[in-house]
Amino acid sequence: MLHLVNKSPFESMGFEDCLKYAAKGSSILFYEDGIYGALPGTAIADRMASVTSDYKVYVLKEDMMLRGIDKIMDGITEVDYAGFVGLVEENKTASW
Repeated sequence: MLHLVNKSPFESMGFEDCLKYAAKGSSILFYEDGIYGALPGTAIADRMASVTSDYKVYVLKEDMMLRGIDKIMDGITEVDYAGFVGLVEENKTASW
């Protein structure tokens, strides 16, 4: 399953709700303002580090570029639009 998170974890509970239902080994893709959850050195960085050990975590590169972000946490993979489409084609999805 691919879980899509588009809201900032600093402004929404979508990411935490996602984790309540996501099975270990599932994929999580952060896009739009959700990408702020992938930033190093934030209040949720330790939480995110533990998440990357149980889930495949991705961030949409184009949304990073639009927001001027060039560094994300270790363990998180950048994907472009083609990669995003590939993930959606390969998985059922849930949006948070």
